[in-house]
Amino acid sequence: MNYWLVKSEPFKYSWEKFNQDGRTFWDGVRNYQARNNLREMKEGDLVLFYHSNEGKEVVGIAKVVKESYQDPTTDNANWVVVDLAPVETLKHPVTLAQIKAEESLKDISLVKQGRLSVMQLKAEEFDKILEMGS
Repeated sequence: MNYWLVKSEPFKYSWEKFNQDGRTFWDGVRNYQARNNLREMKEGDLVLFYHSNEGKEVVGIAKVVKESYQDPTTDNANWVVVDLAPVETLKHPVTLAQIKAEESLKDISLVKQGRLSVMQLKAEEFDKILEMGS
């Protein structure tokens, strides 16, 4: 299993809206590295849902329920989506400031590549963020 983090601006697509929908395709990715990460996602992989810009915090856990396919919002074959479903809301959102302050998380892409919208995490990084949010 692989672990990931995806970012969404709450005013565009919030964790609450995601839970209401119950499932969504993750579209709008127009960065090649983020796109490549979407292509690497496998059904069953776990994903942290991060509110960017407003809040700047990990708020929940999602799961990949369908692997990458052509982004239906564009005719450009370069872009793909995956389907995600919500799994669980964190008891306590984990802020970017908390993540930056945690020595074991200093090398994650969220800190090193702040603009990247889809990033892979190591199992121990994923677990540490879950621990911080429980």
